[in-house]
Amino acid sequence: MARRDLSGAVDFAVLEAATGGDDGISEEVLGLFAQQAALWSPMLDARDEGWKDAVHTLRGAAAGIGAGPLAEACQAAEAADKAAAPPLLERVHDALEMALADVAAYRHELMLRSLRG
Repeated sequence: MARRDLSGAVDFAVLEAATGGDDGISEEVLGLFAQQAALWSPMLDARDEGWKDAVHTLRGAAAGIGAGPLAEACQAAEAADKAAAPPLLERVHDALEMALADVAAYRHELMLRSLRG
């Protein structure tokens, strides 16, 4: 997986602007995003009491790295009531998977760059 595998789910220019283009900081931020995703994604279920907390947290993390479609999906789910949440949470889950795939490809590219020196 490398940069050519990016789907466009994440606009990495947002991340690069926030990190000043520092590959080490970008890697650290993306690693934290992946950890947040692993922590909060099990709660993306309207039967879970913390589902709104999960989408709120993921929304902020997504915006920070440039994952606009994920942030938008989270915003829509967060605004919904419990009865309307299931399909919106499914959309969040799908957008999260796309963002994580792009993050993995980008992190792979960062690793390759670090090896090249």
